[in-house]
Formats: sequence, structure tokens, C-alpha cells
Amino acid sequence: MLCIGSCAPLLIQQHIHLSGFDRSWNEYKQGFGDTHSNYWIGYDLLSYLTTIDNYTLRFDLQARSTGNWYYAEYSTFVVLPEAHNYKLQVAGYSGNADKASMYVSNGMMFSTYDRDNDAAGPECNCAADYGGGFWYERCYNCGVNSGPSADDFFWFGLPGGWKLQTSRMWLQCK
Repeated sequence: MLCIGSCAPLLIQQHIHLSGFDRSWNEYKQGFGDTHSNYWIGYDLLSYLTTIDNYTLRFDLQARSTGNWYYAEYSTFVVLPEAHNYKLQVAGYSGNADKASMYVSNGMMFSTYDRDNDAAGPECNCAADYGGGFWYERCYNCGVNSGPSADDFFWFGLPGGWKLQTSRMWLQCK
């Protein structure tokens, strides 16, 4: 098993202020930022890790309106290689955030403003319209990398209000 740091959680995304996630395909591929600010691990590494080992995915989500924290955890998390446009496979929800937000992204390919792979049709590019890159289905459920355009970054159905103050994504070895 190749788990990093004796199975300590590995930060793969952190969004703590509105700027910084409206990036190109190549920037998401390579990764950007640092773990003390806005951060993305990079898709090449994320795909490599999740295709050679078994991980859970955890979201820690802070509601902007209340400051309360919520979580969503998925027992299956795989990101396919770039040849598949970093297609997402996610299942097995537990937590106190709305599960549907990420489930609608299951089976979706990653989209950025310069590579539109969402299911919203050719007239819409969710990453260009909402800012940031993600596994968008039809633009509105899970936008942890969105902002500052549209409604900033969000998790639809979050009990404390859908706009986020902070979001973090973690890999954890099974």
C-alpha cells in the first residue's frame, strides 16, 4: 500500500478565500497554491494515488452564514487519468452535509474554462460561468472550487446555508 504518511489524511484541496481557483486545465493538472492558502494537489498526482490504492474522500465544509462545520465522506473515490479527462468515481456517502451535491458529479469528467467537459450542453461551460474547475454536471450542486463569479463557492443543501467560508478535501487510506 502506498498511502502517504502512515495513513494520515492528505490535503488535496483547500479554498479559504474567493480568488485563486479560476485556473486553466494545465494548472489543475500540475497543482497550485500551498497548504496555508488556496490549494489544489494536481490531477496527475491525484489520479495516480486513487488508481493505485484505495482511499476515502472527505469534505470539510464551513458555512459562511453561521461558521458551522459540516462534513461529507465517500468510501469510494477514484479519479481516472487524463486520457479520461480525470473522470470521477465516487460512492458510499456518510456525513451531515447533503450527499446529493457530490453524487451528481459521479461519472463526470473534470472541466475548466479552457476545457468544457460538463453535461450542461454546448451552450454552457460551468467552469467559465461559475469560475474554477470541477466535476460539474449542470453547474449547480457542488462548487467548492467556484468563485468569485456567480455565487462564490458553494455546497447546495448544506444545513447552514449553501455558501461556503472554507472547504477542504482530504484523502484517507482505507
